[in-house]
Order: sequence, then C-alpha cells, then structure tokens
Amino acid sequence: MILRSENKWQEALGIFLVLVGVTMRVLPHPDNFTPVTAIALFSGVVLAPQIALGLPLIVMIASDLILGPHALYPLTWGSFFLVSLLGVAIRKDARISRIFLGTLGGSLLFYLVTNLGVFLFQAMYEKSLSGLVQCYVMALPFFRNSLLGDLFFSGLFFGVFALVKNYSGKLVPRRTR
Repeated sequence: MILRSENKWQEALGIFLVLVGVTMRVLPHPDNFTPVTAIALFSGVVLAPQIALGLPLIVMIASDLILGPHALYPLTWGSFFLVSLLGVAIRKDARISRIFLGTLGGSLLFYLVTNLGVFLFQAMYEKSLSGLVQCYVMALPFFRNSLLGDLFFSGLFFGVFALVKNYSGKLVPRRTR
C-alpha cells in the first residue's frame, strides 16, 4: 500500500509537485496541456489527504498570481479539489485501470464544470440549450489537449513513482504488524 507514511518524503514530493505544476502552467504550452489534473489525482492517491487536498489549490493560487485573474476561479479550483477527492477515493485499490479511469474522469469533470461556468457566467453564448451545446462543442479542442496532458502527466507521475518505489523500497515503508 502506498499511503500514510509520516516521513518527510510526502512534504518533499508535495513541494516538487507544486513547483512542477506552477512551472508548467506559467511556461508557454499548448492550451490546457498542463499537469494540474494529474497532480490532483496523483496526490490524492499517494499523499496523505490533508496534503493532497490542498496541493492543487496551492498550484492554482501560485500560478494564477503570475498569470493574472479570471472569472472562473471557484470552478477551476473546485474541479481540481474534486479530482483530488477522486484520488483519495481510489487510493485503497489504485490499480492501473482505476488510475486510467480516474484520469479520464478528472478530465471530463474539469471540462464539464468549467465550460458550464463559461456558459453561465460569461456572455459568450446564448442562454439556451443550443448555446450550452455550442459552448461544449467549441471547447472540444481544449478538452482534447486537457485529456492528452492529463494522460501524459498521470502516466509520468504514477509511472516514475512506481519505478522509484519498486527500486528503492524505502520511499514508502510498508506497515509491519
């Protein structure tokens, strides 16, 4: 099992993930191809919940201070919080298939929630069913990039963690009875 070690590795890993998340958001990148959803899911699975649930919020606050304000803070930040909760929910049985489905679910959750916010709170689309559909259709290229980024970064984070864990055996001590 990969959880609840009281060692400093969780804090170090959390700091590393924040640095990666902020850096990848502020450097030039394809639209929505960032590691934030992967960080949220990964931290939910691997880190203690009290660290995991705050990590994506720290990434978003720090990078949004650099990138500038936008109207959808509560929805973007809330989406990543929910993805962290999803990670916490699957942590006891975090098989590859569940991580893959969690990544897909996190991407879809972010797409649905944030674009509903665009539809409801911005004047870009007619406030009708056809306007809502148009909003989601126009966001599909961004969803594609989000999904590709989420799959890439989730694979990277979980893959490297598994390699390090299997190689060292010391990163996450197993409980003894």
